[in-house]
Amino acid sequence: MKKIIIAFSFTMFGVAAMGQETYDNAQLASKDLNGTARYVGMGGAMEALGADISTMSSNPAGIGLFRRSMISGSFGFNSQSDAADIGKRKTKASFDHAGFVHTMRSGRNSYVNFGVSYTKSRNFNQILTATGRLNGASQNKLSSMKNYNDLYRLEKRNGELTSQWGTNNNPDLPYNQVDYLYSNALLNDKNSQLVGMNSNGYNGGNYLGDASGVLDASGNLRAAYYNADGYDFFRGTSGYIGEYNFNISGNSRNRFYWGLTFGLYDVNYSHASEYTERLVNNAQNPIGSVTIADERTISGTGFDIKAGVIFRPIEDSPFRVGLYVHTPTWYDLKTENRTTLVSKLADGCGNGNKSTSGRYDYKFYTPWRFGGSLGYTVGKHLALGATYEYADYSYSDIRVNEGGVYDYWGNYYEESSRDQAMKGNIKNVLKGVSTVKVGAEYKPMPNLAVRLGYNYVSPMYNKNGYKDGTLNSYSTYYSSSTDYTNWNATNRVTAGAGYTYKKFSIDLAYQYSRTTGEFFPFMSYSDLDAVNGDQNKYDSGYDNFCDGQKVSNKHHQLILTLGYRF
Repeated sequence: MKKIIIAFSFTMFGVAAMGQETYDNAQLASKDLNGTARYVGMGGAMEALGADISTMSSNPAGIGLFRRSMISGSFGFNSQSDAADIGKRKTKASFDHAGFVHTMRSGRNSYVNFGVSYTKSRNFNQILTATGRLNGASQNKLSSMKNYNDLYRLEKRNGELTSQWGTNNNPDLPYNQVDYLYSNALLNDKNSQLVGMNSNGYNGGNYLGDASGVLDASGNLRAAYYNADGYDFFRGTSGYIGEYNFNISGNSRNRFYWGLTFGLYDVNYSHASEYTERLVNNAQNPIGSVTIADERTISGTGFDIKAGVIFRPIEDSPFRVGLYVHTPTWYDLKTENRTTLVSKLADGCGNGNKSTSGRYDYKFYTPWRFGGSLGYTVGKHLALGATYEYADYSYSDIRVNEGGVYDYWGNYYEESSRDQAMKGNIKNVLKGVSTVKVGAEYKPMPNLAVRLGYNYVSPMYNKNGYKDGTLNSYSTYYSSSTDYTNWNATNRVTAGAGYTYKKFSIDLAYQYSRTTGEFFPFMSYSDLDAVNGDQNKYDSGYDNFCDGQKVSNKHHQLILTLGYRF
């Protein structure tokens, strides 16, 4: 039997519980630069300077620097400059922030403060398009070769080809929803590659019900697939993660500040994508196209705890040091999808259109986050800030909800277990991320401020990472797409201005964010088969390589904050 060798291969892991795929979850783990216009205008480098409501979600001790109560709200517009012109709006209004801080004097130079805030910590609005050549590779060939190499087996049930269920009453987990669509709508017709008869002599074409591919007319095992010469991809994503923070903080003699924040998260994510391959026959002549249209939503809630301190190491100096830590965000999530294969092929090719859907619950835990910050003020005219933050996303965790149990008193406890295979994939795909933020505020007049800021966020993804469709994981089994993008570093440039009048303030900020990446429609692999027993030679006929395509995500944000101190 042949052995499948994945390009940039990593270790395969054992059977695991249900979860969600690495690339789908990674976008839930990171945060955007968002909040008040003052915070954004300074690049978010205020974790040591404090006295801004947005620090409630980064360094909670920043709220301890408030000496007067305050309420504020922020709204603005987001625009994607590199989005394809496909009739969808590139610019959308957004409500980004609202917050309130109440101060209470606890001594001559000490305060205890309480705060609540809302921040849109993640904005998912994006349009991603890619076009590339495949040179004979194809998505359906990936499905076929997985079957041919015993990664999943098929059987007929209720008139459909579906994954075989073993003695442990579990399906072959590498068999995903895309494999199901191709198995039933394309790969078992009479015109796919290597037509022949099955073991029962049925001469109607390929039949994928055998454990290891199909039998041709000579009785040899073969894979059934169509080649493709190119593809077009589109995905529009929308939604947000709303972060609700509840803070208690304090000020001890204007030298030591502390804070604790409890955060709640509300996840609302959706996407609609279309992946179209232009198929060819054995003579490389076009025979039409096949499109996989996928709609998916992810929703749920989560919570975390954030703690921090700010202190002035030199009593007579305005120099400040801030330190903070965030626990993982513990998410409880639900995902649903509706996926359809639309066939526009020549007569006799394919078996028409086919749809499938899925729904399941799971848990996802982000990694710990650690940060340090420096702040310095020059009189009442200049403020300088710098922040470094680190989170290792390879330590994200994914778990399945397995129901629960009731104790003697009727209390219900939910049980979950780790998806070991997908956890291993997370380790291979994701890595530690460093975030550097610097910012400055200058006041040419007491009531007027101008601000500048910059962010650098190192890549979350390993360059050789990929969406592994061969894992023995329920995350693979419920997957409805094969594409992935390895995004590079993010650079943000910000600017802003603010004006105060008596107890009122108005602030405006602009942010430009740019990220590039490499898009792949599916994983690549080489199917090694010794030629005449020579292990140094192999038949490359079943290779299925696809090249990456350069993509980018360029966003502009304009945000306005209105505030009132009392």
